[in-house]
Amino acid sequence: MAALAWVAVPFYSWFCRVTGFAGTTQISSAAPDTVLDEVVRVRFDANVDKNLDWTFRPMQTKMEVRIGEDAMAFYEAVNNSDETITGTASYNVAPEVVGYYFDKIQCFCFTEQTLEPGERVEMPVNFYVDPELVDDRDANWVRDITLSYTFHRTEPKQAALDVAPAKNVN
Repeated sequence: MAALAWVAVPFYSWFCRVTGFAGTTQISSAAPDTVLDEVVRVRFDANVDKNLDWTFRPMQTKMEVRIGEDAMAFYEAVNNSDETITGTASYNVAPEVVGYYFDKIQCFCFTEQTLEPGERVEMPVNFYVDPELVDDRDANWVRDITLSYTFHRTEPKQAALDVAPAKNVN
């Protein structure tokens, strides 16, 4: 039972990435060569966990993009505290059925973000909606998509590495 519980989280994460389940988006290295004349409206949403003293917002509330088109949107984060804070963004899209067709090429959510006290940053997300969406009978009706992020406070990975004891190689 313990072993099943231990593998359940990585398996669920893999399953969501592969299928787009629960609005999990995909990762891609480049936009497709095909751009359709059909347009989708992408709305942008931003949230901050209560333990993170940041202001976080989309710099545009919505945009219209053609299916298959390489698009870029920006979010802004401000550290309102008097301490350096690291955060990581979780994300999803709605409706959930479109997660399999929403591909990110570049995103601030791929890495942790560390902001100094009072620091303000603009963070890009480069994405496209896969043209295969129009051929999916369960998803081809979608023309309104919401991309949502929530920033959570995290311990910086590099700081954890810096304090880890060195291993003896002898």
